[in-house]
Amino acid sequence: MLWIALLMIVILCALVVLGMPIIVALGASIIAFLFISGGWSLALPQQILNGVNDYVLITLPLFILAGGIMNASGIADRLFQFAGAAVGWMRGGLAHVNIAVSVLFGGMIGTSVADLAGTGSVLIPKMKENGYPGPVSAALTATSSGIGVLLPPSSPMILYSAVTGTSLGALFLAGIVPGLLMAVTLMVTVAILARKHGWKPMQGFAWEELIRTGRRAILPMGSPALILGGLVVGLFTPTEAGAFAVAYALFLAMGVYRTLTFSQLRTVLVDATILTGEVMIVVGFSVALGWALSEARVPIMLADALQAMFPFESTVPQILLLLMIALLAGMILDPLIPMIMPVLLPTLLTLDVDLVHFGMLMIVTVVIGQITPPVALALIVAARIGQEDLLATVKANTPFLISLIVLLLIMVLFPSLSTWLPSVLM
Repeated sequence: MLWIALLMIVILCALVVLGMPIIVALGASIIAFLFISGGWSLALPQQILNGVNDYVLITLPLFILAGGIMNASGIADRLFQFAGAAVGWMRGGLAHVNIAVSVLFGGMIGTSVADLAGTGSVLIPKMKENGYPGPVSAALTATSSGIGVLLPPSSPMILYSAVTGTSLGALFLAGIVPGLLMAVTLMVTVAILARKHGWKPMQGFAWEELIRTGRRAILPMGSPALILGGLVVGLFTPTEAGAFAVAYALFLAMGVYRTLTFSQLRTVLVDATILTGEVMIVVGFSVALGWALSEARVPIMLADALQAMFPFESTVPQILLLLMIALLAGMILDPLIPMIMPVLLPTLLTLDVDLVHFGMLMIVTVVIGQITPPVALALIVAARIGQEDLLATVKANTPFLISLIVLLLIMVLFPSLSTWLPSVLM
């Protein structure tokens, strides 16, 4: 059966590289398996329905909608001013602000591409106006947008929870420390580059300005805090948290700031519906792919191979190899988690790997995959926003990519960075 699994993977990757829609590539690989193995044809629709028939997936359209409302209501300016007052006084101040805005904005949007679309059109031109090289501006914005998928709410966490059955509340809490560590890692990299290239601070530090801008930004920043607080004290479930996020976003956008019109709300609803439909179809087909590969005994063979290669007790080498497989897949496939986790999950269970810890590792791997060629979706979007050459942007991103790889290795070696907060609060 191994040759059938290899044929499926070859078909999938070949169709993706040729530019076919990911749904077509997934469907073709699964149909090839059923045709060659003589499997029951109705197994495909059954597995697709099983894939989307998960209660936790209800949270996905809710958080997508809440993020869309926040994005369309123009709160980025409030967050930008507060971030400038907080970190703009450092050497390379505007680059630090770029990262800080991703921390503040990403925690409300939940997807890195949405964060990039919401802040990139403001930050990239502003960095270029202040003397930062265009490719560096685009590269930093693309990389820092990945912070948003580690800070709750997070769409990849919702997908990971649906595929693995891991507690979504635990995943939300587990992402806080790694998300903040990613921000610190990128800020250290910016500090080194700023000293090398002579990037200047934006302004001096002033408590009055910090307090003034903080007051203007406190309500938008309250969304993730209220969501996490409600989950920790048991006020609501993750699904109810999604509904609360939508209500809170509408309250701010249409009640407090009055910056969102009914026409804009209609556009947000349509966009959220389209994006949800696309993601759900991918989830269904991805679960079907995982089932097909499991029928071909790929997870068992992978687990046996890992045990043969690394027979000692430590699971670190096995985890690193699994992450390497995921990273290679993430360079081509998007979204990665629903497509790769059905394949890796049986192996993780065999190795008794903590699924909360591995979830954080997978999400950092997703971020790295989005800034690594040949696809590098985040870099493509950032380069288009900034009207920069893609190859120059990829080259400029090298220091930030290296810093994220170092962060991933640290997280592998110290699982408590991901597991400590959920174990204390839940």
